[in-house]
Amino acid sequence: MLRRRIGGTDGIEVSALCLGALPLGTYVDEKTSFAILDRFVEAGGTLIDTADNYCFWEGTGDESETTLGRWLASRPGLRDQVHLATKAGARPVKPGGTLEDAEGLCAPVLREALQGSLRRLGTDRVDLFHTHIEDRSVPLEETVGALDGLVRDGSTRLLGVSNHATWRIERARATATAHGWTPYSCVQQRYSYLQPRSDLPLPEGGHTHATGGLLDYVRSEPDLTLLAYSTLLSGAYTRADKQLPAAYDHPGTPRRLAALREVAAELGGTVNQAVLAWLTGGSPSVLPIVGFSSVAQLDEAIAAMDLTLDPAHRALLDAAA
Repeated sequence: MLRRRIGGTDGIEVSALCLGALPLGTYVDEKTSFAILDRFVEAGGTLIDTADNYCFWEGTGDESETTLGRWLASRPGLRDQVHLATKAGARPVKPGGTLEDAEGLCAPVLREALQGSLRRLGTDRVDLFHTHIEDRSVPLEETVGALDGLVRDGSTRLLGVSNHATWRIERARATATAHGWTPYSCVQQRYSYLQPRSDLPLPEGGHTHATGGLLDYVRSEPDLTLLAYSTLLSGAYTRADKQLPAAYDHPGTPRRLAALREVAAELGGTVNQAVLAWLTGGSPSVLPIVGFSSVAQLDEAIAAMDLTLDPAHRALLDAAA
């Protein structure tokens, strides 16, 4: 599988496809989860994304990390071959809670959250640690300073930020630079080829869509990497039983879908593969995070990493709006 560097010149080299672990252990049983993880590594995949709250609405929020931990424990020597990314800040503080009850981004919570993730993952460090959602009740200096401490003590290599406004990301990075602290070097937002309306909310709580301003910001910052989740819109590109959210109901969507189908047919690939190729080959280049419920779905995405859009195909896709 193709490789790319995240976190700038001092960052780490990872696979160009990130395995999203949200469904593992909840929507996907452990046997299938292990098969997906094994196939990902076999194909050269190295970057796996999880969080300390995934699927809390179905269970405790522990399931994704504990499933990964059991997989790593059953595969001796594999930990040094993969790169783990996790997040904190969006775990409800009480059972049955919502994002309104999220743990937040104060210094003690960040330290305790990462320690909890390390226990569940069965490791002594992660490679990338994200703040999962905003917490404007905490001064940026406190959050950014605590994150720098986690880098300095070896608990994480890189820092990332997810579901934040672009101006808050820039302000946090400027704060880190001013104090000589480790800045965010990865941004994780929702992003795909189809674009939602800005005047309608997305149905998923906490999701923040990448804006044109964020893309321009990442494009201008060599040390900043954009990772994107919900890249395949939970199967809505290809599955008749998956409807697009109302925010995607506008005249640009049919035009973009038609362009995707045309390009996929000409390349001999699938619509999903065309979406992933558009993301990875654009400017800025996006590192897609994709979750899977079967090895066959994973294999389709792996094949997309070898798919390159020629200038004519990219121009067709970019012009369809």
